[in-house]
Formats: sequence, structure tokens, C-alpha cells
Amino acid sequence: MYTAKPEWLKIKYRDSEKKKVVEDILKHFSLNTVCKEANCPNIIECYGKKTATFMILGKICTRNCSFCNIKKGDPSDIDLMEPENIAKAVCELNLHHVVITSVTRDDLADGGAGHFANVIKEIKNLDRNIVIEVLIPDFKGNVNSLLKVIDAKPQIINHNIETVPRLYQTVRPVANYARSLDLLKNVKSIDNSIWSKSGIMLGLGEYEEEVIEVLKDLRNIECDLLTIGQYLSPTRAHHPVIEYIHPDVFEKYKKIGLDLGFKYVASAPFVRSSYNAGSDFLKAI
Repeated sequence: MYTAKPEWLKIKYRDSEKKKVVEDILKHFSLNTVCKEANCPNIIECYGKKTATFMILGKICTRNCSFCNIKKGDPSDIDLMEPENIAKAVCELNLHHVVITSVTRDDLADGGAGHFANVIKEIKNLDRNIVIEVLIPDFKGNVNSLLKVIDAKPQIINHNIETVPRLYQTVRPVANYARSLDLLKNVKSIDNSIWSKSGIMLGLGEYEEEVIEVLKDLRNIECDLLTIGQYLSPTRAHHPVIEYIHPDVFEKYKKIGLDLGFKYVASAPFVRSSYNAGSDFLKAI
């Protein structure tokens, strides 16, 4: 088990006036971001670029994944003004690529899929040229819920595999590897015009051959885009970091992913699902 971070994981924080601009806009419209709630290491950089990943359906998750810093417990009521307020924030931030994610809401009949669809529609009403990327939960495998999101026509549907199957019981105990693969497979089989995307964390105790098998599984279901990043434990109560992966290994996985046929692979220690998502998508297309 590792404790001291290597040099390549040490960040030199630089505050930015634009960071406060983003924070003020989010506060004005009562919006949440996964950047803040998940304690993302890239938050200062991304806010400094006047971008953020919106997190809908509240700040409390109904699941208890051991890697995640999002609060767990009884979720709050849905803010019906959230779709409109996100669209207004997108306008104020002048975003051309918007990423929307959520807490997992197993308490809702559709898992919050209808709310995702409403957010997508509001942004499209604002500007149909904005690229919309949604990072969705598994909706407990409910295809009808997934259809609500697909029918709203985001350009990208992302669902993270997160780790290798062997570690699901300790890392994602309520999730199911096969169910997550099926969701991504269904995206492409229902609407092949939508780009599918997934991500995996390293350093949780996985082996190289297991990572490669996950990459092969994702390509077998025609997943288009892939992110690979280093897991960083939010607190001592979370899953520990078993290993800090060297940047050269990330480059190795990137090459393997591209050779397997992914249209784009972002693989580096600080890569996260939505980090530089707009520029990455432009490179892929």
C-alpha cells in the first residue's frame, strides 16, 4: 500500500480570477459540480478555464462505492428548475462542450433519466451546436430509462467501467460489470450516431492483464472513447491506493487502446472522465 505521492502526482496550485467567476455563476444558479463534490485534483485548472462538469439530481448518492467522495445517504428532492438553470449557466460560461453527470438515484423509478433528458433539451433549446456529453449511472440496467437519454440525442453518452471485474465487490459493490457493459452496448445498438465513452481508474490493485481484458471488452461492444487515470483516495476511510502507476505505463495502455480501435484514448495520471473532454472529442472526430 502506497502513502507518499511520487513527483508526477504533485500539483502546483495556482489560483485564478476565472475560478471565482465560475464559482459565482454556480452559486447564483444553485448548481453542483462533480469537480467540487468529488474533490477532483483538476478543479483549479478547469475552473480557471471557465469550465466545469455539472452534477444533477442533488449532492447525495444512493450507492456506497468505496472510491468515491460523493456523500451517501437519503437523497434530496429533485430541483425542477435545474435543467433551465444549467442552460443559463452554460450560456454565461460560453461553453461549446458541456458535460453533465449525476449522483446515482436508485430511489427514482427511472434512475433520473428523465431529468437528464430535460437538461439535454434545455441546452439544445439554447444552442443546438453545443456538444452535450452525459456521464450516466447504470439505471439498474433499465433499458427504458436509457432510452429516455438516447432519445434526447446527446452527442456522447459516457458510463464508466471504473475498475476490473475482480475488484467490483470491494470498489463498486452495488454495481455489476456485465450490466455496465450492456448499457454501453445498448447505446451503440440503439443509436449508432451517438458516441459511447467509458473510463477506468488504475492503482486499485488491478493487474495489467486484467486492464487489457477490460479494454478488449469495451472494444468488443464498440466503445468509441476511453479515459484512464490514477485513482487517488479521498480519505483514509475510502479504498486505499494500492499502487501509483508510472506515466510510462499510462502511455503503454494508450497505445494498446488505440491499437484495439478506440477512436481516442486519454491516458495519464490526472486524466478524469471529463478532463479536457471538449478538446479530446474534437481530436477524435
